Amino acid sequence: MDLIIRNALVLRGSQTECVDIGIQGSAIVAIERSLAAEGETYDADHRLVCGGLVETHIHLDKAYLIEQCPALAGRDISPVPYTSSIKPKLSTEEVYGRAERALKQCLMRGTTHIRTHVEVDPVIGMRGFDAIERLAAAYRWAADIQICVFPQDGLTNLPGTEELIVQGLRRGAKVIGAAPRYDTDARAQILRIFELAREFDVDIDMHLDVGPTAEHLDVYDVIDLTNRHGLGGRVTVGHMAKLSLLPLAELEKVGVRLADAGINVTVLPATDLFLMGRKHDHAVHRGVADANFLVKCGVNCSISSNNIMNPSTPYGDCSLIRIANLQANVLQVAQPHELADCFHMITDRSARILNIKNYGVEVGNPADIVVIDAPSPEKVVAELRQPVAVFKRGTRTVAWDLPQLLHPANA
Repeated sequence: MDLIIRNALVLRGSQTECVDIGIQGSAIVAIERSLAAEGETYDADHRLVCGGLVETHIHLDKAYLIEQCPALAGRDISPVPYTSSIKPKLSTEEVYGRAERALKQCLMRGTTHIRTHVEVDPVIGMRGFDAIERLAAAYRWAADIQICVFPQDGLTNLPGTEELIVQGLRRGAKVIGAAPRYDTDARAQILRIFELAREFDVDIDMHLDVGPTAEHLDVYDVIDLTNRHGLGGRVTVGHMAKLSLLPLAELEKVGVRLADAGINVTVLPATDLFLMGRKHDHAVHRGVADANFLVKCGVNCSISSNNIMNPSTPYGDCSLIRIANLQANVLQVAQPHELADCFHMITDRSARILNIKNYGVEVGNPADIVVIDAPSPEKVVAELRQPVAVFKRGTRTVAWDLPQLLHPANA
């Protein structure tokens, strides 16, 4: 064997089992108790070992813009047009530098698969896309990066944007996104995005239903179009902050329809907590969709980072474990199985959104593995446990030294 990870706690159903994992080349070739084989050894020391963490929704091209666009003051803010105002100044090299900085943080916190949204329009052109395309190639050794090309500032109201989206799809983007809230004709954007997705045979991942009331939900159009075109399993809606404003019975109805259509939901708690409810000076609503409840309705959900250190989210460390813990805090999740659900929303459930067919610690799968200093998924989330080692296709890519308490000699 090229590598044997010994004393690994792996999930089998809702329980963990202590096994050894044999790796040959880039693949897992054996999972056994007391594996009778020789080779380089890594001792997991009875820590949780799982597939690498999966980031389903991040904006690498806009990470760390806070250094150029300081956070807006006051309660009533509009960070998207504010951030867009600096696009003419952004070069491919500048975007690459910020995005690489964020990507390194993702990698060091256990992430091995990423879907990053990249905006194109006549102002930024393809400069951001060029940077992320190059970054994905440069870091192929550590992460698989999907590009979702999308129109942040509108599609029908910005001539030339569609041509740039098409260029991104022709250059290999596997996902098309949308932001209908910022279009003068939201429904027309949604319709056109579905048409382009079918034409280029790519998945869809939309920013959807963010706002202060639940009076209008675009998700109903998305459900109808997904059913009409048979795209179940290939459509994801992100944010969905308006769902947090629905009574439970109405939320359940939406959840059942999403599940029946095979539409995934990505919840982005850090951004929605920062942006929602800002017109209130008391009793501020949280704006975070209840992913655990949606899972109970049969919806596949993920929890993701979205923005890192920019005016829409002026903090972040690219840790999916921290984001899962934040989601649990906000939604008052406490039961072990519910905390475990949050963990699945940054691992195998997220992998389903990216349509990764060979994810997880199973014989025959790529050896994309993270070792976390915890005995169980619920402990990872509840106690913010640290990844201590990451392997990508069988090669170690990340090492963390655990802290030690140093007792004085005379204590």
